[in-house]
Amino acid sequence: MSIRPLHAALASLLVAVLASVTAYTQADVDPTQKLPNPYQTIRNWGVLPDSRTWGSTSGIDIGPDGQIWAIDRCGANTCDGSNVPPVTKVDRATGKVIRSIGAGLFVFPHGLHVDRDGNVWVTDGNANKAGTKGHQVIKLSPEGKVLLTLGKAGVAGKGPDTLSEPCDVITAPNGDIFVADGHSGQGATATPDTPARIVKFTKDGKFIKEWGKWGAGPGEFKTPHAMVFDSRGRLIVADRGNMRLQIFDQEGKFLDQWKQFSRVSGMFIDRNDTLYAIDSETNATNHPGWRKGVRIGSVKDGKVMYYIPAHQTQAPEGAAGEGVAVDADGSVYGAEVTVRGLTKYTKK
Repeated sequence: MSIRPLHAALASLLVAVLASVTAYTQADVDPTQKLPNPYQTIRNWGVLPDSRTWGSTSGIDIGPDGQIWAIDRCGANTCDGSNVPPVTKVDRATGKVIRSIGAGLFVFPHGLHVDRDGNVWVTDGNANKAGTKGHQVIKLSPEGKVLLTLGKAGVAGKGPDTLSEPCDVITAPNGDIFVADGHSGQGATATPDTPARIVKFTKDGKFIKEWGKWGAGPGEFKTPHAMVFDSRGRLIVADRGNMRLQIFDQEGKFLDQWKQFSRVSGMFIDRNDTLYAIDSETNATNHPGWRKGVRIGSVKDGKVMYYIPAHQTQAPEGAAGEGVAVDADGSVYGAEVTVRGLTKYTKK
């Protein structure tokens, strides 16, 4: 072997070793919850029309006009058989509904993303019994017109044109679409064949590539539950079943992992690269020593600076939402999947 190929081989080995070290040096991270909480909690924020009660509410985002968009599972934990419009735009000043869209389109609306043009993207994380809806991503205009669909209605799969329990969707500045696919990876029945991947499409919905599989190594997932982009264009994925965030470039190259934000269900990142990560699932069994809540830190150095604890419920561990969003005033909104509805956190 010549010197140049030998150097190349050694360099490749070093990169692999460093990636492995980066991936596993944070195995024992102290819980980040003994931190200041500069917020006060307002439960049951937002009023639906006709005195309708909120169902399970997992997705929330801020539109380009600064208003709140949220998912409501039709007053229950499913929209199957319901004609209630589950995607709602809420005035952030008054909490009153501005518009509701998406009636009859979804079975299990899960993830929500509002793009730069104000279009609303929703992942449908399950199928109906008839196999005519679900396992799709649907792009809607702000008025509710279907503009694009990804996946085959009612068909679960891991191919370039099928999805299986998609968790979240996000668009890059150039319009490329990223889907976090595979919700069942954290369950006891999950196997190496369980879907767990990130799928990348063009802005027109043409398959580009995918990466990831079920597992705990770098670039592997046990439920890729949520995604955000930072100002450098890095894709941050909440790998919920592995109690970590994974960071990639937009081609799927693994860059780093962070465990200091806990077992994250939803994320929001502001223009200052401040990350708001909400933990809705932690308890003494699945993440001992940690607690639910919202952890706030910088993606520039990964340091967690603030912690909003779970609000009190009948459950000893309290509750925190699955989705999180932050408005221009700095108020934080949680989309509650268990106690349902919206929680608003305002600065003290």
